[in-house]
Amino acid sequence: TMPKEPAVLRQNILDTTAAILACGIDPKKCLLFRQSLVPEHAELAWILGCLTNVPRLLRLPQWKMKRASQNSEGTVGLLTYPVLQAADILLYKSTRVPVGEDQVLHLELAQDIAQHFNKKYGEFFPVPKAILSEL
Repeated sequence: TMPKEPAVLRQNILDTTAAILACGIDPKKCLLFRQSLVPEHAELAWILGCLTNVPRLLRLPQWKMKRASQNSEGTVGLLTYPVLQAADILLYKSTRVPVGEDQVLHLELAQDIAQHFNKKYGEFFPVPKAILSEL
């Protein structure tokens, strides 16, 4: 949600990919791709954003904390980031999502969005459940 220098962003992508591979992820056994090259993420985020009301997003604690830390009123990107996260989850029809405690409310938003979409347009998205680590 914060502007990055293009060269730094490209290097971050390479560094993250290297870290994932160093952790033992085997690209022969899983799909590894750059999400920003999949336009459907942004397209679904737009559709889901049109179904999500602003007061719900304004109530999220992460919005309040990040906005305060940016010493500003916040950006649209920051406000709608949880909708993009929901799109990231729902696009692949995920049923289980590993999350930390700090992301539970964002997953609950994804669940609510999936239920709202399904009620309006018919059963399409599974309602994802959290996988919480004990660590």
